[in-house]
Amino acid sequence: MNAYDIIIRPIISEKGMAETQDKKYVFEVAKSATKPQIKAAIEQVFKGAKVEKVNTIRYDGKPKRQGRTSGYTSSWKKAYVTLTPKSKPIEFFEGLK
Repeated sequence: MNAYDIIIRPIISEKGMAETQDKKYVFEVAKSATKPQIKAAIEQVFKGAKVEKVNTIRYDGKPKRQGRTSGYTSSWKKAYVTLTPKSKPIEFFEGLK
């Protein structure tokens, strides 16, 4: 798996942006990605970032209706990435503050 296939997108939320001060970042990742793969992908994509730990959460799809037809939204996976104290912060999130 390519590093860019593992990291789908950053998640920009009020809670997530508050945690960037503690060098914690939130990403949507591939459902099949493991914690070591996520760690390697973050360190490869964002140069100078050293990952201390990765916490993941899996979300199931929610039931939705559109008229008579019903279905589910896609299930997905979220990763909370904590960087080491000496690590360089991720510049993408720095411009959003």
